[in-house]
Amino acid sequence: MTEAAFEIAAVLARSGSPSPGPEARQLVAHVLGVDVASLIRMDGVTPAQRAAIDALVARRAAGEPLQHLTGEAHFRYETLSVGPGVFIPRPETEVMVGWALDQLAARPADRRRVVELCAGSGAITASLAHELGGLELHAVELSDAALPYLRHNLAGTGADVVHGDMADALPHLDGRVDLVIVNPPYIPETHRALLPSDVVDHDPGLALFSGPDGLDAIRTVVRVAGGLLATEHDESHAADVVELVTGAGFVATTSHRDLTGRPRFVTGVRGADGGRIAP
Repeated sequence: MTEAAFEIAAVLARSGSPSPGPEARQLVAHVLGVDVASLIRMDGVTPAQRAAIDALVARRAAGEPLQHLTGEAHFRYETLSVGPGVFIPRPETEVMVGWALDQLAARPADRRRVVELCAGSGAITASLAHELGGLELHAVELSDAALPYLRHNLAGTGADVVHGDMADALPHLDGRVDLVIVNPPYIPETHRALLPSDVVDHDPGLALFSGPDGLDAIRTVVRVAGGLLATEHDESHAADVVELVTGAGFVATTSHRDLTGRPRFVTGVRGADGGRIAP
């Protein structure tokens, strides 16, 4: 099994994979229906299994995301169902979720109503539900293609899944929300040609691009949100997003860094006198 994994890793390395060894092991484990740690105890694969592995390797070498091939993405402690049409969650978002968990844990039980906008796969809401609990959760997603993944990943959490535009979703909760959290689209349309093919060709454009400067969705977020707000942004947009959040009437506006030390999300707080989804 080790020899086969090395061969596959070599193919992936030649294709430009950033982590050919781990990807090779994940593809082999996926075809065999085992976890990666079990591969060391296995002697080999059948011809049919090797053919299935080679087919997946060819697709990965051609640029298809590993998560689409396995149907899974990992985020914090979650294993999420993903595929074409839904944004693949990134580890850069995990620190923002940790911040939200700390904030919610310090609040009384009757002040834990959370709305996730642009929910996509539901990675954020699933993490909040499973790591803390005792929350009232609402997840809003516009995309028809992403909605089945969102519903699947949040099944059993008690979260309310809403199919709609964040600009006017959940009107019955106006003035009654404690935290709004969002990983919105934030890439400028002019940067489309700069993205790697496995992103621009496979992640949905609706979840990536947001107007000429990449800030259109965040402008909507700061208009509708109230209470605590946490919004992710492009690392080049930290000052712009701080200005947008502060200009919308939030106080205690703070820029935060992600796992790599890059400025990645902004938080703030605004009372019931501002925003639509407010406490």
